[in-house]
Amino acid sequence: MDWTPEDLHFEMEDMVEDDIESKGSFDMGESDPLHAKWEGVVESGSFGKFYEPAVSYEGRHRFDPHFKWNREAERKVVRKIDWRIGTFVCLMFFALQADRANIVQALSAETLADRGLTVDEYKTGQTVYFLSLLLAALPSQLIAKRLGIDRWLPLQMICWGVVASMQTGISGRWSFWVARALIGMLEGGLVPSTILYLSYFYTGTELPKRLAWVWVGYPAVTVVSTLLHVAILRSSGLWQIPDWRWLFGIEGTITIVTGCVTWLYLPASPTQTASKLRGKQGWFSVTEEKIMVNRILRDDPGKGDMNYREAVTLKQVWNCLCDYHLWPIYLLGLTWQIPMFPITQWLNDNLRHLGLDTYLIQLLCLPSPAIWIGNLLIFTYISEWLNERFLLSILSQVWVLPLLVTMMCLPNDRDRWHNWVLTMLGCAQPYVHVILIGLASRNAGSVRNRTVSVALYSMCVHASDVIGTNIYRKDDAPFYYRGNRILIMVVIYNILLFLGAKRFYVFFNQRREANWELMSRHDRQVYLATTKDKGNKRLDFRFSH
Repeated sequence: MDWTPEDLHFEMEDMVEDDIESKGSFDMGESDPLHAKWEGVVESGSFGKFYEPAVSYEGRHRFDPHFKWNREAERKVVRKIDWRIGTFVCLMFFALQADRANIVQALSAETLADRGLTVDEYKTGQTVYFLSLLLAALPSQLIAKRLGIDRWLPLQMICWGVVASMQTGISGRWSFWVARALIGMLEGGLVPSTILYLSYFYTGTELPKRLAWVWVGYPAVTVVSTLLHVAILRSSGLWQIPDWRWLFGIEGTITIVTGCVTWLYLPASPTQTASKLRGKQGWFSVTEEKIMVNRILRDDPGKGDMNYREAVTLKQVWNCLCDYHLWPIYLLGLTWQIPMFPITQWLNDNLRHLGLDTYLIQLLCLPSPAIWIGNLLIFTYISEWLNERFLLSILSQVWVLPLLVTMMCLPNDRDRWHNWVLTMLGCAQPYVHVILIGLASRNAGSVRNRTVSVALYSMCVHASDVIGTNIYRKDDAPFYYRGNRILIMVVIYNILLFLGAKRFYVFFNQRREANWELMSRHDRQVYLATTKDKGNKRLDFRFSH
């Protein structure tokens, strides 16, 4: 949730404007709307119970509505957070994607027959995996909220690393399906829990940019895993162990080690970084902790409404499920990446049909993640710079539409290299996932709602993976004309859905703004002091779009 003059009005604007004119920019060295408006809120007398964090909030002892700091001090704190927290979260996601990517790498080595699997049994295993991810996301998130994300995440990583290593013993479809189900269940809550954790440290504007760098780890893992796989293939048969077993064993072990380090390294919250490993004084000084806590609460006061280890009740979960203000984001999560997903899953298969050896196949997979990384960072940063998210995200569908149409129009005797170019570009589709999941977090308006909303969005994305896995069928191979027709229809639907979501949030913002403007100064004071509306239900809440 952005707390800016354009989007939000937590205070009585006429009173705030008088304060801004008379007192300036709240000691920020230059005009800063957030801090100037916060000063106006405090000194105008409209600072009420909503802006004050809960007594149980872990950073309550650092909360100070009159605390001031300068831009350079805040930049230093953010850089330290990036280095201490952001970099390590990227490492965690690297381990996650390593275990997700190795199954695709193994497929390019034509090991299905070696494992006693058919193509359809492999696809069933992937469906089981994504269903397990889907079903585990919300329960895992609720457990993390109760136990503490700093405790739950490393435990998950160690457990799924063990199971991932045990995939070396796969000998048929049932062992493969069970392994994929267990890994899916154990990985299910990592993404929503990580996003909730990062929201404790970053503002609504900062979070999507940091998530973009976290997701850079996905294709980076593909590159590293590819090179690792090539190295393993060159020593294929070492100790008479097949290369794919080496791949599962090595990457599973890396995940276990990463989980153990995470257990020792990850702090519970911005104000709880002291430990034997991190130092008795912690990572941040008292002043730095005050900057972290107060800048987060001034950006989104709802982040202080509960303790980081306070459970979300079933009734609260139900209320979050019924929050229709977030439904458009869930609907987009269900379909936006379907046009890309089948293409991504079968890039290696398409290359194998070119008659290339495994080494060259692995190397030809590298251009798409490189382009993907560029698109991810460019689109995420531009979305925050322009303050435009849904309309910019439409370009992800515009990117893939001509590729699908071209695949439909090419004859059966097409040049296989043309097929590779189209598939490679399809895999490089602009990835707007971080923009949308950032919206799910920002538009939640409270920690409770955010806990559930990011999990529900992740569940929708996993559901789309299940759908996408089953669009390309064996009887439609090798050019998948029927599957591509379906994907074209999904693209058109997605474009309309992005436009509808944009209009949905603009409508609610305009209606709330109109109602707010009709209220007198006294009416606004009464509303702020007495309202039972919470989170994004409040009349002074404005949705990001």
